[in-house]
Amino acid sequence: MEAPLLVPAAETRVETQAGNSRFITTIGTALTVNEAKAFIQRVKAEFSDATHHVPAYIIGHGRSTLAHCHDDGEPAGTAGRPMLAVLQGSGLGDVVAVVTRYFGGTKLGTGGLVRAYGDAIRAALVALPRAEKVATTTVMVEFPYSLLERVRQLVESHDGIIIDEQFAAAITLTARFRSERFPEFAVALRELSHGSVEAVVVETNEATIMPL
Repeated sequence: MEAPLLVPAAETRVETQAGNSRFITTIGTALTVNEAKAFIQRVKAEFSDATHHVPAYIIGHGRSTLAHCHDDGEPAGTAGRPMLAVLQGSGLGDVVAVVTRYFGGTKLGTGGLVRAYGDAIRAALVALPRAEKVATTTVMVEFPYSLLERVRQLVESHDGIIIDEQFAAAITLTARFRSERFPEFAVALRELSHGSVEAVVVETNEATIMPL
C-alpha cells in the first residue's frame, strides 16, 4: 500500500521569539509553483513592514518534487535552508511556508539564526492540521425511495461522502469516493438494485484534499 500523500489541511500561523526578534510563521497548501508564489506575496503584503520574509516550499510528493527556498537578506544558508530541511523531514508535500521576522535589535549570529528559523517551522508544524491528497470520483445515483437507507449505508460502507440528496419522483444522490473504492461501490449498487440502478460518474479529481 502506498504511503498517504500528506498536505496541510488549513492555513496555520504561529509566532515564536528569539533574541527579542519576532518570528511569525505562516504555512499552508500550494499545489503549484504559482500558488506558492502567490501565497508568499500575500504574506509579504500583509506584513509589509517586517525585516525579512523567508520562504520555502515543496511542490509534489516523493521523488517527483520541486523544492525552493530563499534567505531574503539573512546570511546565506541561515534561514531558507534550515526551513526547507524541516519541511522535507515532515512528510508533507504541496506545502509552502513563510517565516516573517521583525528584528528586535539583538543579532543572533549564524547558529542562532539557523535555530530560530528551524524552530519557527517546527512550532508551526506542531499546530498544523494534516490532510491527504487523493484521487476521487464523484457520482450521481437515481433510485426509488424504498432504497434510500440501504444506498446511504452502501455509500458509508465504501468510505464515500454524501454531498447532496434531492427528493422528487425519485431520489438523486450525489456522493464522492476515493477512486480506488468506487468500483466496489458500483458493483455493490448493481447487486443491491438487481441491476436497475447505476452510478453515473460526474467528476474525477486527481488531487482532492481530504482531512484526516
